[in-house]
Amino acid sequence: MALATDRLLHAVPPEAAAALPERRWYVRDSVAAIRHRAMRPSPPAPAAGLAAALAAGLRWLAGAEARLSAGCAAAPVLGQADGNLANFLWDGAEVRLVDFEDSGRSDRPYELAELVEHLSAWVDTDLDAAAFLGRFALSPVEQARLLECRRLFALLWLVFLVTDPATAARNPAGTAERQAARLLALLDVP
Repeated sequence: MALATDRLLHAVPPEAAAALPERRWYVRDSVAAIRHRAMRPSPPAPAAGLAAALAAGLRWLAGAEARLSAGCAAAPVLGQADGNLANFLWDGAEVRLVDFEDSGRSDRPYELAELVEHLSAWVDTDLDAAAFLGRFALSPVEQARLLECRRLFALLWLVFLVTDPATAARNPAGTAERQAARLLALLDVP
């Protein structure tokens, strides 16, 4: 899986990737979705633990949005824009990627964060995020952005789970609570 991801992230020369349209659900789209969904009334109100995690995530976002929106100093890449592990297909010899309808210009930390924070990476499987991410040589700037992007995706998924009944229904009971715990751990909030 790491090899297939790395192959994708190096498939398009940086100069060509820079000319691509931005991928769907890049920082601006994700932040807008979080703000729109988190601010609208959604009966019933989330349980206290979920509300506290949402509040912590929104406080973090208020301080991190400018950094996230500034982008990454690393070279642009072609981003798949869908970290669902079902898009990684084993053909008996190697893993191949599918589902590129939302793809476009991105950066490595953003793409890696989406993959390890996607619900499919932990709800019904046990992707070892640290081991997976350890297969990528990231610069200190990319490592810092990776953490910020992981926080963004963790918050985005929590917002989806709390405000979208369809997302909640597709996942096992307790997923929202586990996502809240993931977000708080990434935020380093006890």
